[in-house]
Amino acid sequence: MPTAPADSEYGTTLVPTVTPFSNGSVDAEAVADLASFTLEHGADGLIPCGTTGEFASLSLDEYETVVSASVDAADGAPVLPGAGHSSVAGTLERIEIAADCGADAVLVVLPYFHGENGPGGNERFIRAVLAETDLPLILYNIPSCVGQSIDADLVEAVADHPDLAGMKDTSGDLTHLLEIIRRTGEDFHLFQGWDSQLVPAVSMGATGGINAVSNYFPGVMSEAIGAAAANDIDRARDLQLNHVAPLFNISLEYGFAPTTKSVLVERGVIDDDAVRPPLVELDAEQRAAVADVVDATLGIAAE
Repeated sequence: MPTAPADSEYGTTLVPTVTPFSNGSVDAEAVADLASFTLEHGADGLIPCGTTGEFASLSLDEYETVVSASVDAADGAPVLPGAGHSSVAGTLERIEIAADCGADAVLVVLPYFHGENGPGGNERFIRAVLAETDLPLILYNIPSCVGQSIDADLVEAVADHPDLAGMKDTSGDLTHLLEIIRRTGEDFHLFQGWDSQLVPAVSMGATGGINAVSNYFPGVMSEAIGAAAANDIDRARDLQLNHVAPLFNISLEYGFAPTTKSVLVERGVIDDDAVRPPLVELDAEQRAAVADVVDATLGIAAE
């Protein structure tokens, strides 16, 4: 019998929201509108300024604008901004801003320029961040962007820290995620970030998902998580194979932020699909291909 996901004060369906731009600047009103849309349509909480939110292309002032607008629009729902940076000081600077804005927790990546040159370097980095803040941290494992993975030994070494709440795993390695589930306790929340493995991960005890597709169809992601947790295998399989996977695959092909913004414009949630270099917007042919997948899997009016 699959293990149900652990209860989480952050919920199970968390949305790594895009950052809408208008005339080259962050559109705070559109940030708030997107936050309200996702929460009204099945999401439990928000993850602004993550990978899909183009965090590495935001200034500190823009980071504060996005986090503040998200917290205000969330109206008490959990908000867990990304606080990724390649230094301890830069990470802490973003955590301080997030805390001042009223965030509930933050996501932290390993340094994405200098990797550890010997055993213990990554643990030293994480513990240095934990030592300087009381805001709960969620590790964010995304080796395709960072260049290194948060291995199971490291997670096990730091998992009992009172301010470490869990991890988002976007490695695409289900075996790796399951090993971390096996080595950590019920209070350590594992979120699947690789959408095409959402149902298998939750069926094996992951808390839930932090998935780009949930920007525009949060209700579907929430239903898939719920079905997997309830051992409703037929419904969970249908949602995973016929709905979540096709949307994830085309987002992976064209890029998560550009594809997500294209769908959100099509759905009338935001007005502008602009992304910042080096990302580029989808062309007409790509937008049509994405729209065809959306229509084929869910229909444009799906929740």
